[in-house]
Amino acid sequence: MRRPLHRPEASGPASARVALAGPATMTAGLAAAVASLATALAGLLAAPSADAAELPIFDAHVHYSHDAWATLPPKEAVALLRRAGLKRVMVSSSSDEGTQKLYAEAPDLIVPSLRPYRTRSEIGTWVRDASVIPHLESRLANHRYVAIGEFHVYGADADLPVMRRVVALARQHGLLLHLHGDVDAVERVFGQDPGARILWAHAGFASPAEVRATLRRHPMLWADLAFRSDPASDGRVAAEWRETFTEFPSRFMLGTDTFSPERWWYVPEHAAWARRWLANLPAPLAEGIAWRNAEAMLAARRPPIAP
Repeated sequence: MRRPLHRPEASGPASARVALAGPATMTAGLAAAVASLATALAGLLAAPSADAAELPIFDAHVHYSHDAWATLPPKEAVALLRRAGLKRVMVSSSSDEGTQKLYAEAPDLIVPSLRPYRTRSEIGTWVRDASVIPHLESRLANHRYVAIGEFHVYGADADLPVMRRVVALARQHGLLLHLHGDVDAVERVFGQDPGARILWAHAGFASPAEVRATLRRHPMLWADLAFRSDPASDGRVAAEWRETFTEFPSRFMLGTDTFSPERWWYVPEHAAWARRWLANLPAPLAEGIAWRNAEAMLAARRPPIAP
C-alpha cells in the first residue's frame, strides 16, 4: 500500500517584498512576487481541502475473519472503523460469524455480506464443494444480508454447479454478488442471470481500458478499488483512471480488503490516502466514489422472489 505523502506548505505571499526603486529593481521585485504567489497557489491547489479531509467513506470491501477475532475484538474493530471516518462498511468474513459479531456491535455501521467460506482455506476449493450450498442456505434463512461474497471464481469455473446455485440464490433473495474474478467469470455470471447485480472486487485487477470496456457492456456492474494503488500517486489521479472515473462516475467505490489480521491496522491510513487523491477530483465525482455510489448500488436492489 502506498503511504500518503506529505507536501510541506508553500511559503506565503508575505515573503515577497517589492522594492520601490528604479525600473530594473521593480521588474525583479514583481517577478519575485509573482513567483512566490504562484508557489503559494500551487501549494493550496495540491493540498486537500478541509471538506476533502472530512469526506465520509463507505468501505465496500472489509473482512473480519476467524484469525482476526482474537487479536482485534469486535468493540475495538468497530472503534477503529469509526476512527477512520467510515460512514458504512460492507463486511464479509470466513466464517460468517465474524460479520455477525461486528453487526451486533454496530448495526448502524456494518453492512453484512455472506461469504461462502467457512475458513479462508476454502478460497480455492469452495466452487467444487457442494457442502457450501446448505451452509449458504442456512445462513440466508437466519440472517439478513445485502450480498453474497466476496468469493473467488475465474473463467469456466463460474459455470460449475455450485456457482450456478450461488447465482440462483442471489436472484432468489434479491442480493448483490461480490465477485473476485476475471472478465470471463463476470460475463458467464451475467449469461446465467442478465439481471444480476455484481460488485467486481478490485475492478478485476484489470487495466482501466479493460474495466471501461466491461462496464460499457453491463450497466449493473460496479467495481471496488480495494488493494489497488494504481489509480493515484502522490495525491494525483492517474490520467487513464481519471478518464475511467469520468466516463462512469456512478460505478466505482472504495475498499480496504482486510484479508489478513494485520491489514486491519491499515484501515485509517487507507482512508486518509483515499481522501487525498479524491481531493484531486471534482467534488461530485469524489463524493460518488467515496460513498454515494455504494449507497446507490445497494438501493438498486432487486426484490426477492416470493417462495
